Amino acid sequence: MKIAAFLTFRHSLYKKINMLKIGIIREDKTPSDSRVPLNPSQCKKLIAEGIDLVVQSSQVRCFTDENYREAGVPVVEDITDRDILIGVKEVPIEKLISDKTYFFFSHTIKEQVYNRKLLQAVIERNIRLLDYEVLTNENGARVIAFGKFAGMVGAHNALWTYAQRTRGFELPRMKDLYDYAAAKEIYNETTFPAVRLVLTGSGRVANGAALVLDDMGFQKVRPMDYITHQYDYPVYTQLSSFYYTKRKDKREFDDVKDFYNNPSLYESDFEHFLSTSDIMINGIYWDNNAPAFFTLDQLDSEDFKIKVIADVTCDIAPVSSIPTTIKASTIADPVFGYDPKTRLETEPYQENSLDMMTIDNLPNEMPRDASTAFGEMFIKHVIPELKAGGGPMLDKGSVTRDGDLGGHFEYLRNYLNGK
Repeated sequence: MKIAAFLTFRHSLYKKINMLKIGIIREDKTPSDSRVPLNPSQCKKLIAEGIDLVVQSSQVRCFTDENYREAGVPVVEDITDRDILIGVKEVPIEKLISDKTYFFFSHTIKEQVYNRKLLQAVIERNIRLLDYEVLTNENGARVIAFGKFAGMVGAHNALWTYAQRTRGFELPRMKDLYDYAAAKEIYNETTFPAVRLVLTGSGRVANGAALVLDDMGFQKVRPMDYITHQYDYPVYTQLSSFYYTKRKDKREFDDVKDFYNNPSLYESDFEHFLSTSDIMINGIYWDNNAPAFFTLDQLDSEDFKIKVIADVTCDIAPVSSIPTTIKASTIADPVFGYDPKTRLETEPYQENSLDMMTIDNLPNEMPRDASTAFGEMFIKHVIPELKAGGGPMLDKGSVTRDGDLGGHFEYLRNYLNGK
């Protein structure tokens, strides 16, 4: 029976996507997002390959309707004739079209309560949802993501926030620059103070942040040197889980895979960096069972020297790696203060407050670069399986299909049912 259902799924998917009638949807979520899954030249390339592709008209994209028209891409309002609809952020429930195949970041796979109704609506409307976060290759690695650009903007914003707090130097907002090339010109003209910055993570996000810090002229130093040496120039250190966690049973940390497989067996070992850092950039992928970097009690200690936290990970407290990430900030209002004594939000840039930059759509501050790179990954990894009428990546990455959860997402059943 399972084999028959699988074959039926593959056949229906083949029927839907063999014609490849694709529509790029308008980003209707509030606040709006200016990124796109495919830029005009990428759309032109796909059309030349015989794909029937249109773009829904939008006033908020980083590439305008006219940019697409100039590339020979049809710009339309009505996309109901499309079989495959691709976007970036979550689609508002009222905008969902029944019986379609959608690609977008759904923010449901970690059982995010705020999007439970979205997942319920997707299933009720017989929508096949393919979430970019779970499109992986044969080794289980993600093939398409904005993480690098989230890290890049996160690093820029960390220094921008510190500049606003100290008034010791100036930086423009990344959102006000045309692209990253313009940002690099600014870095070359800026003298950064001798700040100490700790960067957590070793994946796309953290490495994107490291790229910007390198371009800013920060010197990267080893973690042990960072906590034992003094520097008269800007430095940063990058920490893998080996440096910020330790086993509760005091056994030696000798296997990163053990931490990822059994995060509840570990506790934080981050305190050395609390007392030696001015700025923290958090770029890890956090498991709900992993330890937080610090406690709220530590925050009120004289040994807590960090003044700015750029939390790119942005899991919301109390289930979070940063207990002061009490909300996501926005591109329009990027920083809030956190009072260690009252443990409440306060105005930013106060002498005794911690400044939190927690924007959860950071790549939208560098939309042209991020969209172009995203489109390259989509064309390389997703389009071939679409042309083939399906494949293992699309099968495995279907969060929903045939009016129910996909086979790899049964773990969402209680979440879907409101439990």
